[in-house]
Amino acid sequence: MKTRWACAAVAFLLASQSTDLQAASPQPSTAPIAAVARSVTVDRIKVHGAALEGNLEGEATDRDVVVYLPPGYAADPARRYPVVYALHGYGLTVDGFAGLFKAPQSVEGAFASGAPGMIVVLPDTQTLHNGSMYSSSVTTGDWEGFLTRDLVAYVDAHYRTIPDRRSRGLAGHSMGGYGVARIGMKYPETFGALYIMSPCCLSAREAPPAETAAVVEGVKNREEATRLDFLPRATLAVAAAWSPNPKKPPFYVDLPTANGAEDRSVLARWAANAPLSMLDQYVFNLRRYQAIAIDVGDRDGLRVDAATLHERMDTFGVKNTFEIYSGDHGSAVASRFQRNVLPFFGRVLQAGDQ
Repeated sequence: MKTRWACAAVAFLLASQSTDLQAASPQPSTAPIAAVARSVTVDRIKVHGAALEGNLEGEATDRDVVVYLPPGYAADPARRYPVVYALHGYGLTVDGFAGLFKAPQSVEGAFASGAPGMIVVLPDTQTLHNGSMYSSSVTTGDWEGFLTRDLVAYVDAHYRTIPDRRSRGLAGHSMGGYGVARIGMKYPETFGALYIMSPCCLSAREAPPAETAAVVEGVKNREEATRLDFLPRATLAVAAAWSPNPKKPPFYVDLPTANGAEDRSVLARWAANAPLSMLDQYVFNLRRYQAIAIDVGDRDGLRVDAATLHERMDTFGVKNTFEIYSGDHGSAVASRFQRNVLPFFGRVLQAGDQ
């Protein structure tokens, strides 16, 4: 049990430190942007999340969002575009994620290399405990509702989108990859294609090691929580998302341990949020997608679960592609986004009249 938690924890730690890993690892270079590449327009906006109102954790309901508009957007006011929503990993903000995949340069490079025009949207889902898990919880707020209703409705109302599921894609890296798997299973009426990059948290978790559990149980207030090391803080993030309890201030969570003893009922609630556990229930939803892609680095500790997700989809006749590339968790995010992710959506999303 301790070994299993340790493996999951190391993978999640790598997920939260993607920027550091990228700096420390050999970098597959982003394809050079052609001399004739045209700049994208970058909009920084706030989107109100009605779905987040009343959350017990006090998370902001007005969220930062970055929107990349393709070259020529302003010049052709009659043209409408597909939209790709991209979800960041644990411990990152929208700006940290943009830095990880070198936006806007990687977006411009994709267009310069032949990817058709599309709108790219990056929402910020940072929370008290460093990540929303893209889940719905009375403690953190209804992040599924924010992404699938509030954000999509705002973008469709304020930009020239093609407001159709067949023209919307969902991508994400690490915790964002988990978010794509989770939301993709549940909301095929909103999105038409999925790209799951190095997903974390696919399999059921056990309780943390005794020393970590003791630290988490001993935290008394929000200020202490923000000073926690990675494993205790991530444990609180998972509990806030997957085992909320509105009668347990100040954090409004049920922890997986009490006085060091495991609470199997809490762990069962966590397991219910693992995509590898959820998949059987959502096979018919997954079969509705135009295309699903999964990729992961050959030196990424998350590659085993990613491969299992691919194999399980294959077993149930869910069409998907799977690729293991040369790299660790953070080393190839920018080049993959430019060379693989945006071209993938350019091929599979309905673009309408050009």
